Amino acid sequence: MIALFLALWLLAAGGAQAQFQEEDRLLDRIIAVVGDDVITERELVERMNLAAQELAQRGVRPPSQAALARQVMERLIVERVQLQEARRVGISIDEITLNRTMEDIAAENDLTLLELRNALAAEGMEFTAFRQQIRDELTIAQLRRRQVENRLRVGEQEIDDLIAAESGAIDRDVRYRLSHILVALPQGADSSTIAEAREKAEELRARARADEDFAGLAISHSDAPDALEGGDMGWRGAADIPTLYARKAILMRPGEVSQVLRSPNGFHIVKLVDREAGSGLQVSQTRARHILVSPDEIRSERDAEAQARSLYNRIREGAPFAELARAHSDDSGSAAQGGELGWLSPGETVPAFEDAMNELAVGEMSAPIQSQFGWHIIEVLERRETDATRDLLRARAQEVLQNRKLEEETELWLRRLRDEAFVEYRVEGLDS
Repeated sequence: MIALFLALWLLAAGGAQAQFQEEDRLLDRIIAVVGDDVITERELVERMNLAAQELAQRGVRPPSQAALARQVMERLIVERVQLQEARRVGISIDEITLNRTMEDIAAENDLTLLELRNALAAEGMEFTAFRQQIRDELTIAQLRRRQVENRLRVGEQEIDDLIAAESGAIDRDVRYRLSHILVALPQGADSSTIAEAREKAEELRARARADEDFAGLAISHSDAPDALEGGDMGWRGAADIPTLYARKAILMRPGEVSQVLRSPNGFHIVKLVDREAGSGLQVSQTRARHILVSPDEIRSERDAEAQARSLYNRIREGAPFAELARAHSDDSGSAAQGGELGWLSPGETVPAFEDAMNELAVGEMSAPIQSQFGWHIIEVLERRETDATRDLLRARAQEVLQNRKLEEETELWLRRLRDEAFVEYRVEGLDS
């Protein structure tokens, strides 16, 4: 996401300079108040320009300026609301983490940090503004992990039920390209509001089934966070399809548009853009253990890293790994087992963890590495090649459920934050 933002910013620069040469005349007037923060006219115009450039690069015809302004304004409001919530619960990104991320962005674009700064400056962009945007993205990501991801639980019976119902789709590694439109409902909507939203959704579905451009409909009318991407959800395996869409996607033909689907969040329309088969299941497994130190309301990212390095040094000096895991690991599930994670199959852990684990020899321990959950010390105990089809199937079923719940819970959480936020529009037409 961050690398994409850099690419879009650079792509937008030339157009921005040509389109806004009279930028100094653009008033920094307040066009909306969001809680204890504001959104200015300049910010809205700059973000609209970035959005238009992205749509042009994807070959999607942009909506009217009014529709684009409404979508961009809503995205800005949701960002502000999340950043305010992050401040409320004590989340902040320290300089070490931010600097490391900036270096990673530069490296992903084959640049040094100085070259990145110069590239941005050459396009008339402020490095400090770009840096702040990255800080905001990291802050929101950490907030979502804490408030949504870390609270999700998947039961064994849920896994069994999913395998029984959808094992064929999970087993074959089929991938789906989906797009969707959301007509959102506010919390506590009355019957007339619900009926009006359903009518709008049915109208949009009819237009989509009549071969009107689905992406264009999503850009102009969807209330989903990805509306400006034309509702494009990208290529997804079964593990990434929300529960509401899953069975429909499996049964639909490419190009088909679903019925209007109801969720607590509103009314959804889904289009299956394409479908493709993937490779077979992997059977290479690693038995490992770890200690996790996570940042929280009291412990900053820097403090979490420092504690992880202290534990790492103690283990190197002879302290028992298992005892330190039981006493200090924030992964409560494995801590009770001395940090043991059991046999892990490819894709069963987050990429940062798996990549670091795969680089270790049997018996080797890693220095602290960072993932979205915090700082890990990893030790590889064994490796094996085995027929783990059933185990992998269960792992994939758990991933399916985790990801489906994550998307659904994130949407509900964002809708709650948005509904509870104080928003005052200072310009007409941005709130409809």
